[in-house]
Amino acid sequence: MSCFCCVCTESGKIGVVQMFGEFTGTMDPGFGCIPWPLSNVTSVPMALQQLHCKSEVKTKDNVTMSVITAVQYRINRDNVKTAVFDIVEPEKMMRAEVDSILRSTLPSMDLDEAYEAKEKMNSNILGSVRAAMDKFGYDIRKVLITDLLPERSILNAMNEINAAKRNRQAAFERGEADKVLKIKASEADAEAKRLAGVGMASMRAAIAQGMKDSIGFMKESGMSEGEAQHMMIMTQYLDTLKEFANSKSSIMVPHGPSAVSDIAAQIRDGFANVHPNASPGQQDMGSPKTGMGRLFG
Repeated sequence: MSCFCCVCTESGKIGVVQMFGEFTGTMDPGFGCIPWPLSNVTSVPMALQQLHCKSEVKTKDNVTMSVITAVQYRINRDNVKTAVFDIVEPEKMMRAEVDSILRSTLPSMDLDEAYEAKEKMNSNILGSVRAAMDKFGYDIRKVLITDLLPERSILNAMNEINAAKRNRQAAFERGEADKVLKIKASEADAEAKRLAGVGMASMRAAIAQGMKDSIGFMKESGMSEGEAQHMMIMTQYLDTLKEFANSKSSIMVPHGPSAVSDIAAQIRDGFANVHPNASPGQQDMGSPKTGMGRLFG
């Protein structure tokens, strides 16, 4: 005598039906009936699952590290019987395959190469675990190495090395920046001096042209060339004294009836010394009858 019993299989799972312990089929998610107590239903998840593996390995340069690996897998619906009944601890088998690949691969790499070869190791682990578990009804979808964890002292040393490299690069960049600033400052200073020279030359040319025009005008008014030159020199001297008077600087100037004559004589003597090739008439412009003698009595 038996009666029917109602069973409900959740979504994302499949019901494995057994009668007297023997596998008789599967039941889709939802409502169903089985002859109880002759049969029973066991729910098996069909959703994608993830297994975390932690492997302790040593690299070629004798650095011990922990490798964290994530294996994403699911049960093959067409091979549910094998996945449920022909294997006892599938997760241990997956961990063993992961450890085997990592411990045969990483010892041939140094620490830096291990960080660079993550994609290669992912591919090797995926191929090995998939080949080992496919015959047991497990479909391995993806393998990811999520972390490489060397010892804390090794991590600190790596951070110090990277910090030293960054500091050296920063010092180099600062030096290059200072070099550029100094070069640009020198170029700016040279250009400023060049422009100042150009301005000074232009100013002197303008002064010379002005003096030439003034001398020409005075010659046209009846003065000799020597008298015109002395007039210009004396005017420049008096303008200089005026500039001193208007500024905060001070200058001592002798004062007296003969002061003007003395100043004129000093200017005349300086002009004659600067122009030793001047004509006798020009050198003689300080006599009482010519030149500054007539201008300043």
